[in-house]
Amino acid sequence: MNASVEKTGPECLSALSAVGEAIEKEIAEITIGKRSRKIISVFAKNGLGMLIKDVMAKKLAGKRKLSQHENEYLRKIGKRLRLAFEELGPTFIKLGQVLVTRQDLLPEPITLELEKLLDKVPPIEFSKIQYIIEKELPDGANTFEWIDEEPLGSASLAQVYKAKLKGGPTVALKVVRPTVEKLFQTDIIVIKKMASWLQKRLPPELQAALDFRELVQDYYSSAMDELDMMEEARKMREMKKKYGKKSEYVDVPEVYEATKNVLIMEYIDGWLIKDFPVDFFTFEERVKIMIDLVHHYVQTMLDGHYHADAHGSNIMINKHTKKAVIIDWGMTGRIDSIMTQILMRVIMHIQLNQAEDAAEVFMELVTPTIYTDVVKVKDELRTLVLNYVSAHQGSSRYNYGRLVLEAISIGIKNYCKIPNGLALWAKGFSATEGTARWICPEISYGQVVEAYEIPILKSILSKRFNFRANASLLAESSEMVATFPRRFNKVMEILADNKLRLNMQIQPDPVIRNILNQIANRLALALVTFAIIVASGFIISSIPNGTFLWMSKETIANVGLTVSIILVIFLIWRLFRTRKHRSLF
Repeated sequence: MNASVEKTGPECLSALSAVGEAIEKEIAEITIGKRSRKIISVFAKNGLGMLIKDVMAKKLAGKRKLSQHENEYLRKIGKRLRLAFEELGPTFIKLGQVLVTRQDLLPEPITLELEKLLDKVPPIEFSKIQYIIEKELPDGANTFEWIDEEPLGSASLAQVYKAKLKGGPTVALKVVRPTVEKLFQTDIIVIKKMASWLQKRLPPELQAALDFRELVQDYYSSAMDELDMMEEARKMREMKKKYGKKSEYVDVPEVYEATKNVLIMEYIDGWLIKDFPVDFFTFEERVKIMIDLVHHYVQTMLDGHYHADAHGSNIMINKHTKKAVIIDWGMTGRIDSIMTQILMRVIMHIQLNQAEDAAEVFMELVTPTIYTDVVKVKDELRTLVLNYVSAHQGSSRYNYGRLVLEAISIGIKNYCKIPNGLALWAKGFSATEGTARWICPEISYGQVVEAYEIPILKSILSKRFNFRANASLLAESSEMVATFPRRFNKVMEILADNKLRLNMQIQPDPVIRNILNQIANRLALALVTFAIIVASGFIISSIPNGTFLWMSKETIANVGLTVSIILVIFLIWRLFRTRKHRSLF
């Protein structure tokens, strides 16, 4: 039901002022202390905490398949984690959606549960939305002839309404929830502390491969972009300008106006891809839409963009133009075009059953650390690639997003450093595969990607051999040639004067260093325990009938013995805990 927009008058301004005060009060109550206590209590209530670290450790060990009992156990943990995230609100809901992509870090039963995270939440009252509209838009709610107060969609970050501009078209009005930004900024401080705590407790091998603080920072930057409607509008305009004319069956909504918290865009009259009636299109039309969507996604990746959330709920079919319209551009990112080229080269090698070459190309993505057995990594990647050769349509193996996730998992298990954003890229690739199957299950998504190899090759060559690349190569070569005589002369002078010196710094193995530190700490603890026992005995023998620091010799003996027993128990516990932890890896 459409509701006429209330004119801005004294009564309306008074009501909105009260709403604004309520919002400001709610924002003021979001503090680091309160959120920390809330997060700790929710995690404790759901039995989480140290459990998460141990589960991740078992996943990264990757020594054997999980039994049915372990799968069920992990599923229950995933459910408790999901419920905790939903209770903690938008920051953790979005964090859970990012963790879904990190199947290299969390076991599959947990990520499958996190996929059920409820991003559709009960809408807040319209008066708060109207307050944001009045605050952000020059003409406030008077910009519209009417706004339907029943939202088209209500997510954890924003709500979308159907409205009509004065003297203009019907539009989709997207408004960010008023307290979300403060909540994100506060929660991220707590999450960073949790990430630092977890990072310090990882084994040295995993510390070299993983940096949780860096992952959290990337997540935060992406989330803040998603909260900025001006940034989303910029992406939409850029995509429409660059690719709108190239794609006959894929479109991006028109943007009419955008502020920090309000986005006014074209209203799409149609269905979500997962809901559209198949008989609305002929088979040929569905094929063309699917091919255009796949080619659009691959081309944007080659140009350094990716859409990490291109699933069926973010793409609509326009009833009038019969185009697929990508309506949500919040969760997007930039990717090094060289990285995309590497992934496309892997696909080309898979087509030709060149597993060895595909494994070599994959090694350009993962960076080995001092703990990595490079031969073992390449062998595992080669085996992985062979599973994807000649995979049939409908097979779980015919999904290149899944291929990348499995390659990431192999890299992490072998202590390789993985580029940030790669998992989100893989999620986006998998999402488009699912979308393509909804539109046209008769045609193989993988084959459509593979058939795009000529434009892929042209893109790779154009970036390698264009004017800027050649100019850069020429400049560097000229610099090397011009400075070579002078540098060579300096080297010869140093050799002639016998002034050649080598500075060598030996970096001890972190694992050995850690073991030596543990031995030193335990030895020191044992010496302290021994010293307490000896000191207690010495004091007792020195004061047969007196007192020391107002304590009798019996009290001193009891205190010394108690402290010694506690220290011995602590030492045994540390030894047991270290052995148990190492057994996981």
